[in-house]
Amino acid sequence: MRVVVTGGGGFVGSHLCEALLRRGDTVCCVDNFCTGEPRNLAPLRGRRDFALVRADVTGHFEVPGPVDAVAHLASPASPPDYDRMPLETLAVGSRGTENALRLAHRNRARFVLASTSEVYGDPAVHPQPEEYWGNVNPVGPRSVYDEAKRFAEALTTAYRRLGVNTGILRIFNTYGPRMRPYDGRVVSTFVRQALEGRPLTVHGDGSQTRSFCYVDDLVRGIVAMLDTDEPGPFNLGNPSERTVRELADLVLAVTGSRSGIEFGPLPVDDPARRRPVIDRARRMLGWSPRVTMEEGLRCTTAWFMDRVPHQQPTGA
Repeated sequence: MRVVVTGGGGFVGSHLCEALLRRGDTVCCVDNFCTGEPRNLAPLRGRRDFALVRADVTGHFEVPGPVDAVAHLASPASPPDYDRMPLETLAVGSRGTENALRLAHRNRARFVLASTSEVYGDPAVHPQPEEYWGNVNPVGPRSVYDEAKRFAEALTTAYRRLGVNTGILRIFNTYGPRMRPYDGRVVSTFVRQALEGRPLTVHGDGSQTRSFCYVDDLVRGIVAMLDTDEPGPFNLGNPSERTVRELADLVLAVTGSRSGIEFGPLPVDDPARRRPVIDRARRMLGWSPRVTMEEGLRCTTAWFMDRVPHQQPTGA
């Protein structure tokens, strides 16, 4: 297929571009690199089956040639990013999503929206099935991201009713190589702090839970969605739930760090529990995660070792 990946220079997007190229697809990445990094795509530059369009998807952009599928991943996706770029986050969820949908419509192409578990907010239902409508604060500090994605889902659904072949994925916490050390996500923060020999900063008492999916597993799910005509929404995430304190302890064990743990206040609207129900994805996409947290953290740590000044580990 000829696939357009918006946000293809980002953490997940660059892995998706590589996976599509490995199986023989032609890829056009559209990114303005407001949060993505050009070096993520360095191994792909110069390939005849890869094109890069530096553009903001909220405005006009052109892609070369026909299009068979559009994977819309463009968006700031961590709290520091959407706190720094609130209007841009709302714009890419609304205008950016519509521009990507129009591209799919013009080309009669498959369209897949990368939505998020944040549409569930601080969930009153646990674990979270796709039928749950969520518990989102529309005026809270996370609202620009949460509501942008909820609007993007509504827009994608409207285009499907008009005949466009659309699908929605709700992505839960993902980690792996190419995360930015200072992106504010919990895994990248803990690994960086452990390697630097700094205390790991745990919000609250660390009893809040998350479910962490390794990026290779997530990308397999996105590719599977591109290959179907299913509308979704489908949860993509690892149903193995652990507390943030357990994650901190595991990072210390994997990195061999002597760092301690410091506790601080909980951010406003921080979800207390988060775990996906993935029965639909198992049944209809044939997808489930394979990489254990320990294995994924070792791969992530190895990548960070070359990019973060670190102390010598004591053994892991």
